[in-house]
Amino acid sequence: MSTSATASVSTHILDTSAGRPAGGVAVHLSARSGREADWQALGGSATDADGRCKDLPALPEGTTHVRLDFAVEPYFEKKQADAQQDAPANRDSGAGVFFPEVAITFAVVPGEHYHVPLLLNPFGYSVYRGS
Repeated sequence: MSTSATASVSTHILDTSAGRPAGGVAVHLSARSGREADWQALGGSATDADGRCKDLPALPEGTTHVRLDFAVEPYFEKKQADAQQDAPANRDSGAGVFFPEVAITFAVVPGEHYHVPLLLNPFGYSVYRGS
């Protein structure tokens, strides 16, 4: 929860290729206090079955920038493996995952809450500030 001295962050992931939440994706949170400051790794979580991270670490006082790193490669590899098991005649050429990770950096101000959803598919993604 944010206080007047800190901001707070939440996120969720929707796999738009399936029209479903993306569960089991590791999300790491980093913060810095100014453009020239070093990033401080704060920890992480993983999305639940509803595609949400409900336990991201709190931001330290003085945070001005936040980075969310989404490790999407294992999610897509599992999805590809499941699809191959269901339809072995339609196996892909093994080209791999186009976006193995997604890093989103954004500015924050104290006292505000930032919900940053990731809309994801195998060949693209978009983000926005939600509510």
